[in-house]
Amino acid sequence: MQANRTAVEEHWRASERSDSATEHAIYADDALLEYQQSGERFRGRTKIAAQREGHPADRHFTVLRIIGVDDLWVSEVVISYDGVPSFSVSIMEFQEGKVVRETQYFADPFEAPPSRAALTEHPTSGRT
Repeated sequence: MQANRTAVEEHWRASERSDSATEHAIYADDALLEYQQSGERFRGRTKIAAQREGHPADRHFTVLRIIGVDDLWVSEVVISYDGVPSFSVSIMEFQEGKVVRETQYFADPFEAPPSRAALTEHPTSGRT
C-alpha cells in the first residue's frame, strides 16, 4: 500500500517539475486515462504522455490531498494552466504496482454566494 502512495506522490512531484519520464512511469503500458467532461479516452502510457506533453499552457500542480487504500488512490490537485487554477480529482486504480486506469475530473473555481457566508469555513490549502 505504501508503495502505491509513494508512486502517486512522485507522479505529482514529477508533473510539477515537467519530468515526463518519471510522471508517466506510474502507468502500465496499456493504461487507460479518461477525462469525463470532454469524453476523451487515452489508451497506453505513450498516448497519455503525448497528450500531456503537447499541452500548450504553462502548468503547475499543487496537491491538496492524497487518500487511498490498497489499489485505489484519489488525489485532489489544483492544476494551474497559465496561472489560472483548475481543481482536479484524479482516481487511480493500480494492478501489480502500476496504474491501469485513471479518471480525472476538472472544475473551475467559483465565487460563493453571500447568502452562505455566515455558514461556511474556509479550508486551508496544502493538505496531503
